[in-house]
Amino acid sequence: MITVVGTGTGAPPQEFLAGAELVVGGRRHLDAVRLPEAAERIVLGPLAPALDTMAEYLEKERRVVVLASGDPGFFGIVRVLAERFGPAALDVRPQVSSVAAAFARAGLPWDDAVVVSAHGRDLRTAVNVCRARPKVAVLTGPGAGPAELGAALTAHTRLLVVASALGTDDERVERVTPAEAAARDWGTAVSVVLCLDESRALGAVRTVAGPAASPARWALEEGEFTHRDSMITKFEVRALALARLGPRLGDLVWDVGAGSGSVAVECARLGAAVVAVEKAPDGVERIRANAAAHGVDVRTVHGSAPDALTELDDPDAVFVGGGGRELPDIVAVCARRARRSVVVAMAALDRVPAVRAALTDAGFGCDGVLLQSSRLAPLPGDVTRLAATNPVFLLWGARNPVSHEGVAQ
Repeated sequence: MITVVGTGTGAPPQEFLAGAELVVGGRRHLDAVRLPEAAERIVLGPLAPALDTMAEYLEKERRVVVLASGDPGFFGIVRVLAERFGPAALDVRPQVSSVAAAFARAGLPWDDAVVVSAHGRDLRTAVNVCRARPKVAVLTGPGAGPAELGAALTAHTRLLVVASALGTDDERVERVTPAEAAARDWGTAVSVVLCLDESRALGAVRTVAGPAASPARWALEEGEFTHRDSMITKFEVRALALARLGPRLGDLVWDVGAGSGSVAVECARLGAAVVAVEKAPDGVERIRANAAAHGVDVRTVHGSAPDALTELDDPDAVFVGGGGRELPDIVAVCARRARRSVVVAMAALDRVPAVRAALTDAGFGCDGVLLQSSRLAPLPGDVTRLAATNPVFLLWGARNPVSHEGVAQ
């Protein structure tokens, strides 16, 4: 057996080390304990050599102990060990994880928190989860710490709780704004960062732990949004647009020419971080009202595309609504920036060839449909007729994942 001991927020119980012939762990874990005199010690760096040495000890039935942080089965070394040696070879003794300790220090329940690791991973996923969800724990790493996270979240109303050196004499738990976090050098002792929307930090009583479940409905009725003079993407169009956008937790979606923000709100309900770009001031207010009514966080940008897109982070997917002569240019800019897909809705037949060319010129495979639906409508005498809606062209481009540098699938 390999005994995997979590250090939690302090040193591991010494009794687990009794009789160990090989002890493996990070330098700080090894320095915190008294090792048996005859035990070989391996400071973890590259995993492969350590795993090979552990295999040699196991073949000779010699006792191996691995020291790890907190709960080793939670974004920890248990996964690697189980893949190499099998779960039956492991005796895991967890302690309190850094995430549980950080929420305890903050005085908050965390059954409804989303936990995302930025350790050795692209920070953008963690950033987008923090933009979309009210309670997130981010496991940090080099180049993905409080400063980098804060710099990416300055446009959002969030509180960052930075927990460093948990369980030691140097423990610090500090509450800062994203701007304050971005302006500091936090060193290497940060354990975890909590990103909180304080207005929603407590949340509702939960039965199932983890992030909120996906909504039971999407492509909502137009009447579930505030809009002006029926200027809203109809639910039939929205249903197909959402299918082609594929919004999910960790994604960033732009809704350009957002109008009422119905597409933006639906993408946010499905877990994506969303930026809605709208040039009309009253449209911006409607988007904010609709987002609040549906309990989601949509960042609004008041301005005209494509200029208003310049300072935004690259999106995974883009929805472009509206029309006008500038539509092909807007689509061209969106297509150059999008990592995965662009969906365009338009009423004017004349715009279709130029928009299609903008997508294909950017390396997208392009497809589309003309959506023309008729809805049931009542007539006097308790009978029903079919009422036609205005036809809409929907074009979409999907990027080949190998054709765009940096795309994460």
